[in-house]
Amino acid sequence: MKKSLIALAVLAAAGAASAQSSVTLFGVVDATLAFGKGDGGDKTQLTNSGYNSSRLGFRGTEDLGGGLSASFWLEAGLNNDDGQGAATNANNQPTGAGAAVAGRQGLTFNRRSTVSLAGGWGELRLGRDYTPQFWNLTVFDPFGTNGVGTSATLNNTQQTGDPVTVRASNSIGYFLPGNLGGFYGQAQYYMGENIQGGPTEDDGSGFGLRGGYAAGPFNVAIAYAKTNFAAGDFETWNIGGQWDFGVAKLIGQYASNELSGGTALNLDGKGWLIGGLIPVGAGEIRLSYSAYETDARLGVATTNPEVTKYAIGYVHNLSKRTALYATFAHLSNDGGASQALNGAVGAVNASSTGYDFGIRHSF
Repeated sequence: MKKSLIALAVLAAAGAASAQSSVTLFGVVDATLAFGKGDGGDKTQLTNSGYNSSRLGFRGTEDLGGGLSASFWLEAGLNNDDGQGAATNANNQPTGAGAAVAGRQGLTFNRRSTVSLAGGWGELRLGRDYTPQFWNLTVFDPFGTNGVGTSATLNNTQQTGDPVTVRASNSIGYFLPGNLGGFYGQAQYYMGENIQGGPTEDDGSGFGLRGGYAAGPFNVAIAYAKTNFAAGDFETWNIGGQWDFGVAKLIGQYASNELSGGTALNLDGKGWLIGGLIPVGAGEIRLSYSAYETDARLGVATTNPEVTKYAIGYVHNLSKRTALYATFAHLSNDGGASQALNGAVGAVNASSTGYDFGIRHSF
């Protein structure tokens, strides 16, 4: 009886899979030994995602004929150092963040959970996805916004409390087709899903746009986004570019953020990065120098905290799927800033250093 049930289950699974053109299980497991040093306290930890974000995902595509296809993508973040899943955000607001109960955070498809319809006209994508404004920050960062080498711009933008710096839930996105002679672009609208007519009707709702051009060694893109929050409207725009010289890739980006309209705080922030990637045998050297300055005006007091950061790293590929890596970063605080690296405790106008050593395996 049990064997019959197992056989029926296998046949059912095979039938479901054959209805798709392709179904893929994929993932990354990245373990990082991280050290952080700050004037307020040091920290050593085994963490994850120092090179690539750890994840488990499923994706599939069905050919509908006539150039039309349907697809799905479900991708969950993993904390492989302690076995927990990663929390998500249900409504793009601070209240929508999933509370992680220590040791019991379940698996959520927080990284991406979308269904798409695509054709010669482009792609329509629905669900939780990367925001257009994030793409320039990660594509034009030698460290790909992972680990201790992540740009100062991303770290400080997230500290403004913007829940959609990286991803947005409840989104409707459109992507241009890939046959436009190097031009690419996308548009996205995301919803906070609040009761209409109330004081928080638009809280967590917004839109983002991105357009770029890539041909040969050259790639450049610009993005703009505006999100409504109860604390005020958050606007951001950024631009990034890359030139591949063969012996090295030169990378740069600039970003501007503004939080305004709130009753308590107006905030302006500007960040930039310059860096490079240098192939060396089976590995690659990664370099970056980034800075972020904030102009926060609260009442009549004005402060201008600023952080500058440089990072150097090396990735050695043991195979196409497995790599070893090491990264060193140094951060300097000024104007009242007190940030620190890798979980260390910082002090006002002091410096901090951080190290990452890890292994990444993908499947």
